[in-house]
Amino acid sequence: MDHTHTHDIPAIRLSLPLPYQQEIFREAYNDDAFFIIARGLGVQQIVANLLHAYDTVGRSLVILVGATESDNTQLGEELAEKAAISRAYDARGLIVVNTDVTNVGSRQRMYARGGVFTVTSRILVVDLLTGLLDPTKVSGLVILHAEKVTATSLEAFIIRIYRQKNRSGFIKAFSENPDALSSGFSPLSTIMRNLFIQKSSMWPRYHIRVAQSLEVRKAEVIELEVGMTPAMQSIQNALLQCIEISISELRKGNIGLDIEDWSVDSALHRSFDVLIRKQLEPVWHRISSRTRQIASDLTTFRTILLGLLSLDAVSFHQYLETILASHAPKTNTTSHTQPPWLFLDAAETLFSTARRRVFRGEFPKRSVPIDIADIDLVLEEQPKWCVLSNILDEISRTRQSISSQNRGGPTLIMCHDRQTCVQIAEYLEANVSTSSLLDESHPSRFMTRKFLAFQAWKNDFNLFHSSNAIRENQHQPVDSKNVTLARKAPANKRRRVRGTAQFATTVRDQSISYFSESKTNEANPTKFQMLDDFEEQLDTQTPESLGYSEREFKMHDVDETIVIYPYGTDSDDSLLEELKPRNVIMYNPNAAFIRRIEVFQSSNEKSNDTRVYFMYYGGSVEEQTYLSQVRKEKDTFTQLIRQKANMAITLTSDSNLISDPQEQFLRTLNTRIAGGGRLVATTEPPRVVVDVREFRSSLPSLLHGKSITIVPCTLTVGDYILTPTICVERKSIKDLISSFKDGRLYSQVEAMQAGYQEPVLLIEFDQDKSFNLEPFLDLNTVVSSTQSDLQAKLVLLTLHFPKLRIIWSSSPYQTAEIFEDLKKGHQEPDPIKAISVGLGDGDDASSIYATLPTEMLKTIPGINDKNYKHILLEIDSIFELSNAQESGLTRLLGQEAGRRVHRFFSSNIYSHSSGD
Repeated sequence: MDHTHTHDIPAIRLSLPLPYQQEIFREAYNDDAFFIIARGLGVQQIVANLLHAYDTVGRSLVILVGATESDNTQLGEELAEKAAISRAYDARGLIVVNTDVTNVGSRQRMYARGGVFTVTSRILVVDLLTGLLDPTKVSGLVILHAEKVTATSLEAFIIRIYRQKNRSGFIKAFSENPDALSSGFSPLSTIMRNLFIQKSSMWPRYHIRVAQSLEVRKAEVIELEVGMTPAMQSIQNALLQCIEISISELRKGNIGLDIEDWSVDSALHRSFDVLIRKQLEPVWHRISSRTRQIASDLTTFRTILLGLLSLDAVSFHQYLETILASHAPKTNTTSHTQPPWLFLDAAETLFSTARRRVFRGEFPKRSVPIDIADIDLVLEEQPKWCVLSNILDEISRTRQSISSQNRGGPTLIMCHDRQTCVQIAEYLEANVSTSSLLDESHPSRFMTRKFLAFQAWKNDFNLFHSSNAIRENQHQPVDSKNVTLARKAPANKRRRVRGTAQFATTVRDQSISYFSESKTNEANPTKFQMLDDFEEQLDTQTPESLGYSEREFKMHDVDETIVIYPYGTDSDDSLLEELKPRNVIMYNPNAAFIRRIEVFQSSNEKSNDTRVYFMYYGGSVEEQTYLSQVRKEKDTFTQLIRQKANMAITLTSDSNLISDPQEQFLRTLNTRIAGGGRLVATTEPPRVVVDVREFRSSLPSLLHGKSITIVPCTLTVGDYILTPTICVERKSIKDLISSFKDGRLYSQVEAMQAGYQEPVLLIEFDQDKSFNLEPFLDLNTVVSSTQSDLQAKLVLLTLHFPKLRIIWSSSPYQTAEIFEDLKKGHQEPDPIKAISVGLGDGDDASSIYATLPTEMLKTIPGINDKNYKHILLEIDSIFELSNAQESGLTRLLGQEAGRRVHRFFSSNIYSHSSGD
């Protein structure tokens, strides 16, 4: 079935200056296709123009699926700006529907008015299943991050529901992560089948249209190869040797696994340790403890390699000290519990060389302050720092030699993470400040300051270690108020701003600004201790304490500003357009940002030429990682183009899309299903009542794929109602363990037994993990006691509730098969009765979609499933609850619960955290 659109593009003003962007837009507007675009080529601008085109067309209803919160912010601003420029009075902009819009009637009225909507996947799938949003009224779907549309994802479920009832609407999908399509069997055809799209469009950097567009006006690039110090080179060689030995051990101990890609070169990728763990998880309970330890060590090696090139010598040595301390043998244990790599000669080279970069000899083991003059300090600096200072000096001299009209914009320094941004800002501030209390003969005030902080940390650590030894010998607890591992925050310290933060200091008569956006997929910064010192100082320092007077402060010229920013933030696409920098210093190499500079330079013909300083450590892991990433992306596009040319399976008929009863669909997804199931002819289609919170999992999608009608409701008792008598509470292993700890499972089973004749506890494992408890129990300190404790709790649960049945499922696929078997020969459940189970007199079942306020309310200490309804009936908002008197709360909840709620809102979290 072809969903090609032949109507003309509406007369709108496109903000796509480059020819290849315009070509992608025209193709996306006219055809249903899956667009795979290389990172940095401006996919967000293309999507914004596409949505604006639909926003100006009548009463069309277009749904944006898979967008993140940052995507919504960026695209919303783009659509609002385009509507103002084009004077499209009918354009409504991007309408966001999330958990804040919980009223059913409001959402229904919003959908009826039409426009461009971005809806969270869980709300959208519920609205489609309940009929609140009629799929036939939807003009089309625009899918972002389409590489995440797996067979069991919510996005695939949404597309399948939409396409079943709407055969004429369009589906456009975009992805700028081709690496996600490089693994698996025929990944391109699999994704296209999940998207119900028959056409794909590839746009790599070497595409002829892209190359012609970006090579007309090139930026001036200055490549700077920075050499590593001999000590850094020695540490890198030792780490690579440890990695090579560890991979060799993995090969010897796991002959039956697919280990062709297990090499030192592939270990340089960020996801290598994740891929190793993913391959081992299905057989995790059968592999040796040594293999498990090596798999964990690979993550440590990658983190150390990253720290070698990004951390200063003192912080790097301190991080290695924490590794040694965490693996130090404890009382009544043997050294065999330590990782094997710690006994290698390369490990000795690693630790000793890292120490010699900071000081020579041994660190004094005294808890009293030590004069740094008594220590033979080395304090080796990172080679990039000197090069960066020289670049900034050159830029400053160049600015002074040209007129103010031609100076262009600010200087932008790009780093690979937030931690490096803080380090650079602190280094520049510390080394050029005019006020110095340190010995001027020392080469680096910044490194000396770092060593003083390390000295304080080392003394505290030695004190803590000795106190622990005394406690183990005397079997007495240590007073946590007397032993601390970190300095306490000042009493008047302001609450640190989360999300976007900025600070400014004076350097070379220029303003240094640092911006950071929180990233969930960022490398864990808590492994390195010296991250927030600079922010803590800025929270408490005043101009007078810094040695400045008020008259020394003045407004800085924007063109003389230095901005430090991390890669990987969602605002990378708009950063260059907003700042319009004259000079860009790429402190760490990044292929995607190079392309963003190319797009920016080619799109702004009237602006000054941008000069780019490209820095990298020659002969380092950093250089090899960058080259391998570029090569991998090119190979992935080549592989995808070959798959497209040889694609054997295409969706060409409506029967493949719609009319087949989904048994074929499920069988193509689940490789564990052997043989076919039977469809039982009944007077009405099979039905399962599902709690709306369960749509975070893949099970509702799989049940729908087996021609079972899904009825989403907010259930007070159970997660799945299969029949009028069978109620199922579904638990993953981690959720099962936590439910036992807080006693939640006991209350849930008690409610199920009171409302249904056959209560069922379903314990479900993941599809690609071993059907065994051991991998989950590895996270605990004492595996044997935890395992026996879990087994004992399950036995006690079954003894206390004799009617409870426990089902163990190896995957959501098997759960769908089990549910289908349990429903055979039984009547279908009544959704109204399922909702009413567990509700008391006067409870309103019509408010089943307002789940967020209720769930947030239950997280408050003292409020539970039994008394939260009293709060809902008497108190209108959380604000009113937080200001309620204790007497009123005890009247509603009882004396103990009311006291706990009042204490929760009236307590000072900072006074408790400070240990006073």
